[in-house]
Amino acid sequence: MPPEYLDFERPVAELDRRMEEILAGPPEDLEETRLKVAALRAESERVLESIMAGLTPWQRVQIARHPSRPSTLNYLQSIFSDVVELKGDRRFADDQALVCALARIDKQSVAVIGHQKGRTTREKIARNFGMPNPEGYRKSIRTMKLAEKFRLPVVTFIDTPGAYPGLEAEERGQAEAIASSLFEMSRLRVPVIVAVTGEGGSGGALAIGVGDRILMLEHAVYSVISPEGCAAILWKGDPASKVADATAALRMTAADLLSFGVIDEIIKEPPGGAHRDPERMAATLKEAIVRHIGGLKTASPEDRVEARYQKFRKMGVFKERKTEVSAPAKPRRKAPGGKKGLGANP
Repeated sequence: MPPEYLDFERPVAELDRRMEEILAGPPEDLEETRLKVAALRAESERVLESIMAGLTPWQRVQIARHPSRPSTLNYLQSIFSDVVELKGDRRFADDQALVCALARIDKQSVAVIGHQKGRTTREKIARNFGMPNPEGYRKSIRTMKLAEKFRLPVVTFIDTPGAYPGLEAEERGQAEAIASSLFEMSRLRVPVIVAVTGEGGSGGALAIGVGDRILMLEHAVYSVISPEGCAAILWKGDPASKVADATAALRMTAADLLSFGVIDEIIKEPPGGAHRDPERMAATLKEAIVRHIGGLKTASPEDRVEARYQKFRKMGVFKERKTEVSAPAKPRRKAPGGKKGLGANP
């Protein structure tokens, strides 16, 4: 099945449509058909490469939100084996917006936690469009504590517009659940690998984002607020027209965040994005996860916790440029009677 095309990919869509028409048309000379299709495919790949080389931040957001982009469940199936899903927070309910599981990656047992948005309308409603409630974060905390008890590395996949902001979530302690997740992750003694695979939004993403290594897919985004939310706050008159400006101002792309020291590595995606070749994307991501788990296992638990603490303490540090400020001029006195006296203003 051909991928769903985004607006800025229309030139590629047209070339691919022409290829399909040739292949579906009446039988012709096989060699001529093969040459036509090969030429169109080469042109499609060239145009796609040109488009991807000049992506704007807003276009990257659109790729990160692509409906066919690989999800946590996709990665569980393609990267891991012996998967056993864990459900329920033992307090209220099971939140399907967060998937938790025990699994193996190669021969290493791990705990996996990740957001799940859903594909169909029914799935999206069941999984609340990937926006967890408090019970989702409490389920993830339960999974992390199990991982620490059995000395299993933790791997998390971030892909959410944010935690659910509804009244029910607030009533059940959304802020406390997120804060508790941050606290528990910060002191885990096992290796923690975080991968931002799609859209990383606000505290809902950060709640499972405190790791020893933070990886980010090439076209993923990660920010304190969504572009739409930012535009609505800053441009109240016409926020819809300012979403692209807000995206650029937020500096939420992988390249920006690597330069700021927020993430540790950018994972390259297949040409056109992860949704165009999910198997290749999974293999690339798996290699990075295995590599980082191996590197972290050599450190002691105490060193890992301290390094993780220092890593997040350094985020947001900036230097102020010192400038000399001249002393303000002293006011000059006027002579009695309003006449300018010695030292008065000319």
